[in-house]
Amino acid sequence: MFDLHRLRLLRELHTRGTLAAVAAALGYSGSAISQQLALLEKEAGVALLERVGRGVRLTPQALILVEHAEVVLARLELAEAEMQASLGEPRGVVRLAAFQTAMLSLVPPLVDHLREQAPGTRLRVRQLEPGPALSALAAGEVDLVVAEEFPGHPEPRLAGVDRVDLAREPMVLAVPEALAGMDLADLADRPWVLEPADTPSGRWALALCREAGFEPDIAYSSTDVVVHLRLVETGLAVAILPELVLRGSVPPGVGLRPLRGHRQIYTCARSGSARRPVIAATRAALRAVYAMP
Repeated sequence: MFDLHRLRLLRELHTRGTLAAVAAALGYSGSAISQQLALLEKEAGVALLERVGRGVRLTPQALILVEHAEVVLARLELAEAEMQASLGEPRGVVRLAAFQTAMLSLVPPLVDHLREQAPGTRLRVRQLEPGPALSALAAGEVDLVVAEEFPGHPEPRLAGVDRVDLAREPMVLAVPEALAGMDLADLADRPWVLEPADTPSGRWALALCREAGFEPDIAYSSTDVVVHLRLVETGLAVAILPELVLRGSVPPGVGLRPLRGHRQIYTCARSGSARRPVIAATRAALRAVYAMP
């Protein structure tokens, strides 16, 4: 019989790649993890790790064991979810990861909504972009992810992950008020602020400008959409922004124009834990707060 704790360590090593990364994530020493994996090798009766330079990699037999461990651990999460569901009212902690505009615009009303509608649900929130957030979900570091996806740049569909679409959100052209009414192509000679070109948002915005027939003059680059908005407000740049960051009010001096295309906002949970009442309650609350004016 395999020890579940050791199976989790093997899965963590498969997910994170190095013993040092597993040790840092779980708070164990590297030697303690090595000892546990050595015991797992004895239980399995085959070599699970092999040395590669200064590190290790999983043997083909270890990969087989990881595949079955994923199934076992997912079933245990499902059992936990069903037991919690039998208790009635949602109760427990949800470790939530969300990208920046969701943190700014959705998380504050989400906390208020849960306090009123599911008071037994508590949030622990981290700001993470979709790629790192989905990795953290697979590694068991978070329970629920709010992520975004841009046209032509789909995020990978991960095995063992329950994805539920939340909304198709419009993107808008944000310009200093003096330029209000101009189309995208009219702004070819203006300074722009965009997210870096190696981000999904940056790649999509760059492609949109090129489809309009010009290469944008990217005078400013930032992953912070609040910075984008401030640069537009002060007349220093034009930008492409999600409608969500403008929810509630548009700063004075900013003009908006709708753009073709939407970003998809969605949530992801591990398949085994998706039926936990607190996960379901948090997803329902997210739908409710997104629908608020």
